[in-house]
Amino acid sequence: QDGPQRKKRKSEAVEVDKQLDILAIGTAVGSILLYSTVKGELQSKLDGGHDNRINCVRWHQDNCCLYSCSEDKHIVEWNTQTCKVKCKWKGDNSSVTSLCISPDGKMLLSAGRTIKLWDLETKEVYRHFTGHATSVSSLMFTTVKPMNESKPFDGITGLYFLSGAIHDRLLSVWYIRSDRKEKNAVMSFTVTDEPTFIDLTVSEVKEEPVKLAVVCRDGQLHLFEHILNGYCKKPLTSNCTIQIATPGNDEDSTPKPVPILAAAFCTDKQSLLLVYGNTLQPIIEKVSLNTTESHICLIRDIQKVLSLKTDVALTKVKTPVVNSDTKVLVPGIPGHSTAVKTPSSGKEKKKNKRKPGETEESIEERLGALDIDVSKVKTPGGLPQTDSFAVLLVQGLESNDAEILNRVLNTRKENVIKNTVARMPIHAVIPLLHELTKRLQGNPYSASLMVRWLKSVFTLHASYLSTLPDLIPQLGMLYQLMESRVKTLQKLSRLHGRLFILVTQVAASEAVQDVPEVNQTAKLVYEDESSEEEEGSDDEMIADKDSDENWEEDEEKEEQSDEQDMTVEKEINGDSDLEPENESEEE
Repeated sequence: QDGPQRKKRKSEAVEVDKQLDILAIGTAVGSILLYSTVKGELQSKLDGGHDNRINCVRWHQDNCCLYSCSEDKHIVEWNTQTCKVKCKWKGDNSSVTSLCISPDGKMLLSAGRTIKLWDLETKEVYRHFTGHATSVSSLMFTTVKPMNESKPFDGITGLYFLSGAIHDRLLSVWYIRSDRKEKNAVMSFTVTDEPTFIDLTVSEVKEEPVKLAVVCRDGQLHLFEHILNGYCKKPLTSNCTIQIATPGNDEDSTPKPVPILAAAFCTDKQSLLLVYGNTLQPIIEKVSLNTTESHICLIRDIQKVLSLKTDVALTKVKTPVVNSDTKVLVPGIPGHSTAVKTPSSGKEKKKNKRKPGETEESIEERLGALDIDVSKVKTPGGLPQTDSFAVLLVQGLESNDAEILNRVLNTRKENVIKNTVARMPIHAVIPLLHELTKRLQGNPYSASLMVRWLKSVFTLHASYLSTLPDLIPQLGMLYQLMESRVKTLQKLSRLHGRLFILVTQVAASEAVQDVPEVNQTAKLVYEDESSEEEEGSDDEMIADKDSDENWEEDEEKEEQSDEQDMTVEKEINGDSDLEPENESEEE
């Protein structure tokens, strides 16, 4: 059951003796293994037909021909002598789960959920049947000849076949008509659980009933006996149900059910081969049928025969071994740790119940026992981390909560903005852009903050935005806003340039005035006795000249700057059509 799914069928009418021992095994990877049961070794491997799990393998009456169906929706016809694909065609829109070859070998039944009857020569669909709600697990013909023998037999018309599906407690019987009108089942057999194994005796004569043995998942075997003679509205119940149980006379007083794994009719059609017990070590027993009783329970002492015990149920839940020194960290709040208590026995648990006289612990004491370190929980600055910023932002956008959005969008840290935009989910990008546009429209002074967010969104999510087909209408408002703001940029930059020149000139003139004052004070003076008087008079003359020249230069420069100021003011008043709002903002 755990390995590759295996479906094994021998052909019914085998002509060549050497072919009798070959078993075809479909694997989970899509290859088919041909195994020789006589030699006990792998004879050959069929590859290249399927690329997914094989669901069913069927031998054709012509021995070197094999049919397989797979999860890849295809049916493959193999030549087993050359190990090559003879033909491959699409069997269904979903996976094909079951196959069955007609008694004359000219037709093939295939089923996924719907059932199709194929003509093997042309590989075309001959009939459609509605099928089951779930995947069909078994298909088999129940008759070899038609019940109405008046018409000439074409090999397929008038035959009945049976189908069973997973999770379906009804086995359906279908009738192949000469016309294509009727697609529904003519009758059905009801069982107690999903059928896992079906065997039947084929009806060869008109009055001979079809015997059906159905093993269910619950381990019961249901036997049906019915003459197929047209439509039957009500589902047919079983003539006999067989169960197997242990005697229950030794240690266990209660008998335990033993699951039946499979059942098959013997050649005499009267006795059954039962396979029961454990799948690894099954017991096969021949039982003669007594169908007068509706329910048969066979007592078998399976424990003496079986060495394996199947009572212990495996559980995936493991109890960890806990050491007293170990500190367990509970997910949730960082720094939250709880003291580990070793599991107590049932007697101690009863003691924990509070007696009437005792006082109950207060909530404060209980919280204290939880040992939550508050200082570790609080983040520095009281602001949430980037992860929670992204979560807050998404929450704010979904709930349209202005308070949350203000708290997130008013951050000035470039790093926080970048990380938040990077960690937010893709679906929140467009709502965020709409929110930023709305804020730019409503409050132009928030532009400096919103532009940072816009920059991060466009740099980090450019690839996503470029995939949107309706991007231009989505961002139309934002484009208009940007254009209207950029229009005034040229004039503002001119004004900025002129003001900058003025400011630099004023600063330069101040610097020039400052320089001589600094240089006038000598740091070191050498005095000579002979030329002291002459030098003193010369210095005074030079100083006077310098001061006069500087005075004249300053006057000229002030006049120039006054003129420039006037021209700039005229230009501003005359040329620029700036709004006072934008002017003040840019200044």
